[in-house]
Amino acid sequence: MKMSKAKLTKVLLGGVALAGMALAAPAASAKQPEYKFALITHAQPGDTFWDIIRKGAEAAAKKDHVKLIYEANPNAAGETQLINTMVQQHVDGIAVTLAFPDAEVPAVKQAEATKIPVVGLNAGMSDWKSAGMLMFVGQDETIAGKAVGDKLNAEGVQSAICVDQQQGAVQLQARCDGIKDTFKGKLTVLYVNGYNMASAQARMVASLQQNPDVGYIVTLGAPFAPTAVQAVQLANSKAKVGTFDMNPQAVGLIQSGKLQWAVDQQPFVQGYEAIDLLWLYKTNGDVVGGGGPVLTGPTFVTAQNVNEIAKFVKEGTR
Repeated sequence: MKMSKAKLTKVLLGGVALAGMALAAPAASAKQPEYKFALITHAQPGDTFWDIIRKGAEAAAKKDHVKLIYEANPNAAGETQLINTMVQQHVDGIAVTLAFPDAEVPAVKQAEATKIPVVGLNAGMSDWKSAGMLMFVGQDETIAGKAVGDKLNAEGVQSAICVDQQQGAVQLQARCDGIKDTFKGKLTVLYVNGYNMASAQARMVASLQQNPDVGYIVTLGAPFAPTAVQAVQLANSKAKVGTFDMNPQAVGLIQSGKLQWAVDQQPFVQGYEAIDLLWLYKTNGDVVGGGGPVLTGPTFVTAQNVNEIAKFVKEGTR
């Protein structure tokens, strides 16, 4: 049967329209809803460690098509208030560091009572379950501390100093306690006033001069590693230096032999997974970890493997 030109044109246009609808439909249905998640930490001003956690969270938020709100406060009351504020703003999920569980747990439970899922990260390994959190991602700080204690024993160290920059933060206390658990020598915990490096250096120098037998000074944050190296020199001490966490300066010190090692808990992964876990729960009801934490560390970065990791540190993801 011969079809008129007008009829043929109409059939062709109809086919194009149907094809267009077929192509457009999957794209529309594949688009995920845009949630609003909050990431709340106890970051102290000047600690670049938290920049890496935030970068990881931002990468996950971009992939998952969610809006990310980042807030930080270094004290118990401040971080607790941030949780309450996010509950009042009706966010779709909260990822929070449980550094001050006594203060924060009631706020976490209030969030959960309003059907806001809460995931823990970085701090709160011993308390996230009792707080009712869905999941937790981070490093077991006690295990990390014990690994450091074992390393000190292997080097024959008899006396060491553990430098704590945030007294009362449970994850830092767990690190020093972990060292005590396995270290056979004498461990002194030295508290310093936050990120006031001049004050921290003066306290380290004084402690090293008072204890000339100290074989190691261990800092609980990478920004303190250069300060500890300088303190050893100023005190005319023979102590070696190790640190928890990494930054470009710590990597350079390891490469030059002035810093012996860094304990890496992979903060980028912590930030990334915390947001991604919330997204998985909201979109598919997934709960990851089998009732246990999703561990991101510890691993030791030493002169033997530092060059392999240095490029990632330079990019700000390790």
